[in-house]
Amino acid sequence: MKLVIVESPAKAQTIRGYLGDEYQVEASVGHVRDLPTPSALPKTMKNGPYSKFAVDVEGGFKPYYQVHTDKKKRVAELRKALKDADELFLATDEDREGEAIAWHLLEVLKPKVPVKRMVFHEITKDAIQGALANTRDIDQDLVDAQETRRILDRLYGYEVSPVLWRKVAPSLSAGRVQSVATRLVVDREQERMAHVSAEYWSLAATVIPTSAEGDTERAFGVKINALNGAPIAASADFGDNGLLTEKANKAGTVVLDSGVAERLAVALEDSRGTVTAVTQKPYRRRPAAPFTTSTLQQDASRKLKWNASTTMRVAQTLYESGYITYMRTDSTNLSGQAISAARKVAVERYGEASIPEKPRFYAKKQKSAQEAHEAIRPSGDHFRSPESLADTLSAQQVALYRLIFQRTVASQMVDAVGFTATVKVDVNLTEEVEGYSVASGSTSGTVITDPGFQQLYRESKDKSNGAKASGKVEEQDLPQVSEGEGVGVTEVEAEGHRTTPPGRYTEATLVKAMEDLGIGRPSTYAATIQTIGDRGYVTHRGQYLVPTWLAFSVTRLLVENLSELVDYQFTASMEADLDHVAAGETAGTEWLKQFYFGQAGPGAKEVEGEEAKVENPVAVHGLRHAVENLGVIDAREVNSVDVAPGVVLRIGRYGPYLQHEDGRRCSVPPTVAPDEMTPELADELLTQAASDGRELGVHPETGHMIIVKNGRFGPYITEVLPEPAEVEGEEKPAKKTAKSKTAPKPKTASLFSSMDISTVTLEDAVQLMSLPREVGKDPESGDVITAQNGPYGPYLKKGRDTRPLPSEESLLTVTLEEAVQLYAQPKTRRGAGSVKTALREFGEDPVTKRPVVVKDGRFGPYVTDGQTNATVPRSETVEGLTAERAYTLLADRRDKAPAAKKAPARKPATRKPAARKPAAKRAAK
Repeated sequence: MKLVIVESPAKAQTIRGYLGDEYQVEASVGHVRDLPTPSALPKTMKNGPYSKFAVDVEGGFKPYYQVHTDKKKRVAELRKALKDADELFLATDEDREGEAIAWHLLEVLKPKVPVKRMVFHEITKDAIQGALANTRDIDQDLVDAQETRRILDRLYGYEVSPVLWRKVAPSLSAGRVQSVATRLVVDREQERMAHVSAEYWSLAATVIPTSAEGDTERAFGVKINALNGAPIAASADFGDNGLLTEKANKAGTVVLDSGVAERLAVALEDSRGTVTAVTQKPYRRRPAAPFTTSTLQQDASRKLKWNASTTMRVAQTLYESGYITYMRTDSTNLSGQAISAARKVAVERYGEASIPEKPRFYAKKQKSAQEAHEAIRPSGDHFRSPESLADTLSAQQVALYRLIFQRTVASQMVDAVGFTATVKVDVNLTEEVEGYSVASGSTSGTVITDPGFQQLYRESKDKSNGAKASGKVEEQDLPQVSEGEGVGVTEVEAEGHRTTPPGRYTEATLVKAMEDLGIGRPSTYAATIQTIGDRGYVTHRGQYLVPTWLAFSVTRLLVENLSELVDYQFTASMEADLDHVAAGETAGTEWLKQFYFGQAGPGAKEVEGEEAKVENPVAVHGLRHAVENLGVIDAREVNSVDVAPGVVLRIGRYGPYLQHEDGRRCSVPPTVAPDEMTPELADELLTQAASDGRELGVHPETGHMIIVKNGRFGPYITEVLPEPAEVEGEEKPAKKTAKSKTAPKPKTASLFSSMDISTVTLEDAVQLMSLPREVGKDPESGDVITAQNGPYGPYLKKGRDTRPLPSEESLLTVTLEEAVQLYAQPKTRRGAGSVKTALREFGEDPVTKRPVVVKDGRFGPYVTDGQTNATVPRSETVEGLTAERAYTLLADRRDKAPAAKKAPARKPATRKPAARKPAAKRAAK
């Protein structure tokens, strides 16, 4: 028997069908061992060289690996299977991580039979058979690269994260890629905050050839873009400071205000002009390269509205089931059989003219694209159509497979060709305005004569900022006009605009930015984005990533004190260095030694005064030196942002808050994004907070002052207790002592949800403080019935028996008779007899075809289609939730739901025979 080990059970099940009975296919279920946390180290190692990182940095960066607790049973099962095997095939993925998994299995299982490394990039019968026939040894360079990466991340995280704990907040984390990704999002938000909006006006006119007056079908729109030859300002002509750029100033660009624009519009009405130019340029669009991991995530985000995690999870299931090739790759290359299959599909669908004479070949996207040798494509030498898989795969799987199928086939089709026509006109104003007498306009339209690959697939693009506010006339079909032909203006529209700041990142654009900068690996982008969300560094507002104030503090600390670790170029160079390790050009331990200890190595003495001359202390002196010599970091300064004169935003233990120099302070609502924190909003929040804690009056019974305040869990009322009276002759202690456990506590009560903190009265407060209220005694049992407000809503209580009340107001109005009637009814679970009102409604779920709504549940808002419930993450708001995001949350929940397992059949109880009592001996006569 031959034992084959892969990573996942799904992959094992698919491969099992391609191999004969002589093969036993088992799954390791991912990594079987890893670096343990210091607390999980054996007692004998907790004080030794492994105590800090589980890595002996002084002893050549030797790691200590430990089998995961939840994998010990799996390892035991693999060892048992190996005993009956005469050969072992390690068939994990062909990238660095897969190579490392195979190596770890080898180290843990210690096989005494021949071992072969089996690699393939797709799970088809031919590919598996080919992999069996072409096995190899474990690539130690790839293992070394993955080990180096893992140790590097451990050193980075364990050295830098404690700095964040001490100076920002506990439980934070820093990472080689996640910290840089966070900085990207924060930098973009700071650009938005620095942006000064500028106002400008644009003019758009409708013109018609003089020879066709009255024929509205020949009319076309033009954008007025110049006055007396001077260009009119558009969005791109302004800088972030709200002023014209130097280039625009040199060109004599004219900025129109509302008055001038309106007067120009009047002067253009019914004016006459001439066509000054008609040009045609050939249009040719080449199909995009087949998908890499990064481009697949980007296109799925734009077209399917998925996040990166969802895309990778669905792609994983397609790969493991044998429908697509390996989905972690940065190569755009296609094999010969894939090119033949793609060209065949194109010919079957669109004819021989749809493919070029020679196949298309795409160069590798990056020099380091060496882990997987093909792009993501449908598996096999014959591509199954998406339509044929509709009954086999889930709706999500079909949607992603269709994208991959279309992009792969389109990459082998002919270009889309046509021409772009541009028409320019000059119009004489009926009267001069501000010295301007001639207005120039232009428009263009693209005519596709042969759609080519666009018959099947169109590559989506991210919208550029300010596209809507540019005053640009959209591309249109143009009538036949010639140079010198007269035109008349029939309609003019003046429109005001304001420049917009740079757009926030979406998951797709953040992935593209990281790839362009060479930061991280495409296969880890989804996990990185997930991590910075889980750590509270970003929140989602629809598809956009909004940094939190916590991310501002973390980024500021790192930029000001460990700038090299979040420097884009330095991080990219580390990635390139790891590629050199994978290629066998650099030893991993030597590279780690230089990164951690610096160029001089461990034990080297620092040259006095040298630090000030070094531009990159980490590269020269090493990570350990950089962290140990941080100097004094002012935590208060790191966690403070000036938002207005005399107003500072601070990140506190319970979140961000505003503090005025006069002592006023208030919490910042979580729905306020950093770029929305204007001086006007800060003043409004502080003014509103000043109304908190206002006095309502004196309680008529206790004589204590009642005030209303805004707390962590919402508005509430409380009484102000007088200070304890001093006993004459008793000496007051010099220092304040802890409050006595018997000291009276002020009585408090939360406001009803229908009450407002600014309008609540003393009468309302007295009623609230009367709760819980005694309603009366049950006529039959004599038990006291009380009305109380609990964490799950208002209710009646009689002994241990409770009944929910319909509203908070009923706590004050319910009578004994009504209470008795409620108790006379059968008891139902809270909420079982009522339908929760939907907070928001969306359309039909694309998978279940059921209406999707958002409801408020016991643990917060959740999305439901009546079958599946998915909690809305705390980092997102109900108001910011889009329909696509709601569908994604439900799809993620469905995918994570465990398959229903049949309960094992109950064995009939076997009755043990009763033990016989020993026969009593007869008494001897």
